[in-house]
Amino acid sequence: MQHLRILVILPLYGGSLPIGRYVASALREEGHLAEVFEAPEFHSAYESLKDLRVTTDRLEYLQNSFLNMISQAVLAKVETFEPDLVISMAQAPLNQQALKRLRRDGVATAMWFVEDFRLFTYWKAFAPLYDVFAVIQKQPFFNELEAIGQPNALYLPLAAQPDFHKPLELSSVEKRKFGSAVSFMGAGYPNRRLAFRELINHDLKIWGTEWEGDHVLKPFIQMSGARVSPEDCVKIFNATRINLNLHSSVQAEELVTFGDFINPRTFELAACGAFQLVDKRSLMPDAFRDDELATFSSMDELKEMIGYFLAHPDEAEAIAVRSRARVLADHTYAARMRTLLEFTAECLEGWPKPKRETGALAQLPPELAADIGLLLGRLGLPDDVSFPDLVWAVRQQQGKLSDLDTAILFLDEWQKLYFKRA
Repeated sequence: MQHLRILVILPLYGGSLPIGRYVASALREEGHLAEVFEAPEFHSAYESLKDLRVTTDRLEYLQNSFLNMISQAVLAKVETFEPDLVISMAQAPLNQQALKRLRRDGVATAMWFVEDFRLFTYWKAFAPLYDVFAVIQKQPFFNELEAIGQPNALYLPLAAQPDFHKPLELSSVEKRKFGSAVSFMGAGYPNRRLAFRELINHDLKIWGTEWEGDHVLKPFIQMSGARVSPEDCVKIFNATRINLNLHSSVQAEELVTFGDFINPRTFELAACGAFQLVDKRSLMPDAFRDDELATFSSMDELKEMIGYFLAHPDEAEAIAVRSRARVLADHTYAARMRTLLEFTAECLEGWPKPKRETGALAQLPPELAADIGLLLGRLGLPDDVSFPDLVWAVRQQQGKLSDLDTAILFLDEWQKLYFKRA
């Protein structure tokens, strides 16, 4: 596939925010020109509306007006960047009117809905307005999407970003801070609270938010329940002997739900070469072989496996090695983006539109073309990048421009002036 201009729309906040950043990074790895709409930069202003002390109906009006403004900002970004594809992450601030405008203007759109469709039902209002709708669950979700007018549904499970989720050499201080025999990183859902109360006889650490009010687990909660950065998550994964990976459930009595979607932690832990005990999921066999993950189906089985693998670290390490190999081969964000783009090309006739621009190397004077290869490597651009895309990438850089950068921008301005007069 040709190299594309792709705009990634991040949410204001939430679980799909880091995933969106991995998506943009993976697209750049694949040689595409990926631009990110930084919706989180608007989050503090959005939250400040709550401090106005106005009535509920006025607050709702102000919040909706603010989100409409962000949607208009997305449209302005599209007009400026002229992407071949707009990818929205779950909860992206792109309203129905903006999506209809993009469709009218012939801009291809895709959403990666990385949430449980049964719990988060806002997809019903937005899914038909996207050209492609990627999801982390299968049936009956596909049938429900088709029933409301979205036939282009793609099963696209989550993944890992290998240049970020990777084995680390930790310092002794980091090992003491982040390490333990058993740990869990995630939010305090009801099923997790009940389950982990039975594990307090271990060297246990619990990381993440929403654990307030649990006096039994309070001594084991790290950093007073503060949000953990993605960077520190990787350190926790690497420092822990057994990483617990219990999928969330709002039903407290269902400690193991046997649900369908696979959470991102499964792939991230594996990519780090970290050993995990994960509850069985119906879609797990599609992603891993039995010998590539250690899975449990009950609380008794989990407790038994913790004891066994603490006593047999070599076996735990062997499983972790196999799970990492599987993720690196099949479950990276680069692989997911290839799948998404290929599916989009199958669904949309004439997409992507053929590029007409001559490659940047052919448009540059010989004295500049000699050094352009180094610049393309530094910017992560392919050899056949168009001159407009090269100019865009040069403008996005931070800091002082090099002589070559300046020459390229000067040439771009000269061409605009020349062709305008012509």
